[in-house]
Amino acid sequence: MIDLVLHVVDDYIQAHKAIIGLVILVFLFAGFIMERFPAAVVAVLGACTFLLLGIIDSDGLFSVFSNTAPITIAAMFILSGALLRTGTIDAIAGFIIERAKKRPKLAVVEMFFGAFIASAFMNNTPVVLVLIPIIIRLSRATGISSKKLLIPLSFICILGGTTTLIGTSTNLIVDAVAQDNGMEGFGIFEISPYGLVAALAGTLMILLFSSWLLPDGQVGGAFDSSDESDFLTELTVRTRSSVIGKYLPDIPVFRRAGVKVSTIIRLSTYIRHDLDYHELRAGDRIVVRLDLAELISLRSSEDFKVGIVRSGDVGPLGEELVEATVAPSHPSIGNRLYDIPFLSRLNVRLLGMTRYRNLPRSDLANARIHAADRLLVTGSSKDIQRMYENPNLFGVGQTKIRAFRRDRAPIAIGALVAVVVLAALNIVPLPVAVILAVGAILLARCIDAEEAWSAIDGNVLVLIFAMLAVGLGLEKAGSVDLIVNQLTPLLQTIPPWTLVFVVYALSVIMTEIVTNNAVAILITPIAIAIGHDMGVDPRPLVIAVMFAASASFATPIGYQTNTLVYAAGNYRFTDFFKAGIPVTFGVGLASCLAISFWV
Repeated sequence: MIDLVLHVVDDYIQAHKAIIGLVILVFLFAGFIMERFPAAVVAVLGACTFLLLGIIDSDGLFSVFSNTAPITIAAMFILSGALLRTGTIDAIAGFIIERAKKRPKLAVVEMFFGAFIASAFMNNTPVVLVLIPIIIRLSRATGISSKKLLIPLSFICILGGTTTLIGTSTNLIVDAVAQDNGMEGFGIFEISPYGLVAALAGTLMILLFSSWLLPDGQVGGAFDSSDESDFLTELTVRTRSSVIGKYLPDIPVFRRAGVKVSTIIRLSTYIRHDLDYHELRAGDRIVVRLDLAELISLRSSEDFKVGIVRSGDVGPLGEELVEATVAPSHPSIGNRLYDIPFLSRLNVRLLGMTRYRNLPRSDLANARIHAADRLLVTGSSKDIQRMYENPNLFGVGQTKIRAFRRDRAPIAIGALVAVVVLAALNIVPLPVAVILAVGAILLARCIDAEEAWSAIDGNVLVLIFAMLAVGLGLEKAGSVDLIVNQLTPLLQTIPPWTLVFVVYALSVIMTEIVTNNAVAILITPIAIAIGHDMGVDPRPLVIAVMFAASASFATPIGYQTNTLVYAAGNYRFTDFFKAGIPVTFGVGLASCLAISFWV
């Protein structure tokens, strides 16, 4: 009896699987829009539904893992992580911040241009994440509202990503799906002319409309770049340091963004004025404010001893590095940091301290201890273990921030350049080039293996693999053919070049309400099939999908960079709508015209 019921159900599914596939698709879109579950979870459930209904089998399900796009995207995440780890992005931002002191308005233009170029060759999500606090700092230097800069930052990075094949995961996915459907793969710069037209139009819309429609005001909170993210430390000039006899502006570390010198202590003399005109001497203590990554990077300096250097402290720094918070019950509250008991009892060194929005104005050693002060300490494993047992310190644990590896920056940059050159000249396929580049940066230790794997956004990869399975299910069910057969008669009466506008409009509307990678996977095969049915080259239609699936400007949920600045800038949903609608129309019109008449 059960076998008979199963047989009847199977016959019904096979007879109506095209309609069933569309029903699953509708529920999938509803899940994306409602956001009750993460997009990756919704996509996995959709793939499982096709599998359970027998529309795809296990072989079909696992065949999606042979697609090169997710592997290429994962490798690009790692390359982006290496550029961050080696301080490349930080160095570029620091250079621009330094220029802002002399020409602040020009520095804003340079910052956005740098973000545009960076987004063309690396994942734009980490680019935006790194630049948010720098943009906030730049807004203070220029007097321009940070709320008028953060949304344009996201828009510019989105536009930068559309100028090359590797600029965004969406482009790579569309390329892979197109190849699976029998099309020739795209070259790394094949879409660049259309991307530059779209970028020009988008920038014009931002300048003419969006900047006027955005609210005023400065940003505070977790992304604020004020004192709560800075550490106070001291750099003691070593006796054989190469900086002896030099001035502060001549030393690279003091030219970096966010490194602020307040005092030079020479013997018992405190120098607080005209700091740039004093030659450094051995034993000088330089009081500095800087961020945690920069402080940790200075641990390996051959020119400076970092932190509170006690008499007789001549040995190397310990191998352990932890952060600890002063408990409210600590008996030394109100005393100098130099006198905190664990410094004399244990073989450790206090590298720096931070305090929420209120760093001490003194040097590190003489700073008075407050409850909740956060301390950065280094020492041997044995001594650090005793800190864990100290009841007057809580939250003792290894810091998650890593030191920059600036000496390996040329290798990371060279690896990315090699990917672009090898792929552009068709010497090796793009997936092979990025895998070789990842191997090179791991071998050169531009980034550690565990950091490389953590740089990969697992949610993005799971979403892509699951949506590839959903796309295969729709194809096997005949749902794609059903959609194409219904649309083709309606499109027969319009000129072939207007198909680009139709495909773009459909894709961009879906992108604003559904994740862009899902749209890319679902719409690309439909666009290709429509092109074949109408006897037109499907390549312009596929390029239209590429651009439209990334053109999420009107909502904060369609693209990750929008979500980042939405939170950082404390915007309202309507702010994106007001600023994004002109950009959406301007970029869409320019892109479609360029694709229609240039392809």
